[in-house]
Amino acid sequence: MLFPRERLLEWEAERLAPYAQRSAHTRGREYPEPESPYRTPYQKDRDRILHTTAFRRLEYKTQVFPNWAGDYYRTRLTHTLEVAQVSRSIARALGLNEDLTEAIALSHDLGHPPFGHAGERVLHELMREHGGFEHNAQALRLLTRLEVRYPGFPGLNLTYEVREGVATHEAAYALGSKGDYPGQGTLEAQVVDLSDAIAYAAHDLDDGLRSGLLRPEELLEVPLLQALAQEEGLDLARLSELARRILVREVLGYLITHAILATHERVERAGVKSADGVREHPERLAALTPEAERAHGELKAFLRERLYRHPEVLRERRKAEAVLEGLFQAYTRYPETLPKEVQARIPEEGLERAVCDYLAGMTDRFALEAYRKLFP
Repeated sequence: MLFPRERLLEWEAERLAPYAQRSAHTRGREYPEPESPYRTPYQKDRDRILHTTAFRRLEYKTQVFPNWAGDYYRTRLTHTLEVAQVSRSIARALGLNEDLTEAIALSHDLGHPPFGHAGERVLHELMREHGGFEHNAQALRLLTRLEVRYPGFPGLNLTYEVREGVATHEAAYALGSKGDYPGQGTLEAQVVDLSDAIAYAAHDLDDGLRSGLLRPEELLEVPLLQALAQEEGLDLARLSELARRILVREVLGYLITHAILATHERVERAGVKSADGVREHPERLAALTPEAERAHGELKAFLRERLYRHPEVLRERRKAEAVLEGLFQAYTRYPETLPKEVQARIPEEGLERAVCDYLAGMTDRFALEAYRKLFP
């Protein structure tokens, strides 16, 4: 039995919730092109994202711990895959379009520079007088301009809804693209945003414990961890490897369940009946229950104080600052040392933006190697 695109679109019409974004109702692509006979538009988008150079580079970009710190710590790639898994779990429970959800999740961090959020802060400071830097805006640049893989158009020519999902990721995002993508975004995009916060809280806890930077007895300060440990019969003061995995799994399960319950309740209360109704609603509908939101906030505050500000983590941040500042200053002063393809973009983009794009695309180890070559 074959399932051509037309049958897949019918399946969506029959089974998805009324507030889900159906593939048949896409606002389309910037450049017209034929669709796949056996994939929906969002499945085609997902596949294009997976095959980009930017996606592969995520394997060697820092989440919290740099790639060389150990084989088992999350990288920006494994974080992205975990966000996709959490997003699809929530989307399926709510009757949303899983393919659109997955495409947005896989692309949401493509614009992150090397060295995690430290790298983003450094590039923003360096570009302050040249338009700034923000990883969501950079992801949109990659998807619409910088990834050149087709002869007929720049970028990947993704559907409006995937581009919208990247542009509206995180409520604080406000660097220009909101004018092109007004509103709250689809519920699929909002679910990815929420899943991102859920995933990094759980896996940063896991990596912090694995590294030894977080001590098990410190977890007693977090009410959610105390409660979950008590339910599972775990002793937080003496966590074995198996107990740590159980605890992290329970944290994920708790937050995912409360995200599903709260989002469903808010959608029902709002009475939205279409994807446009979600976009036009005055506030975001994807959320945690008040109880889980409070618990999630306490966990994030704990991680911020005990992990992200740990001297070992801060030491790596200082390295990131030195490397990116040094590379930026060297390349803007001596642009002839840039690769030819980067030099070719200077007349159109400007020197600083072309350098910034080049640095943002680097992996951690490529940036370090480039720094060693310039400053032996």
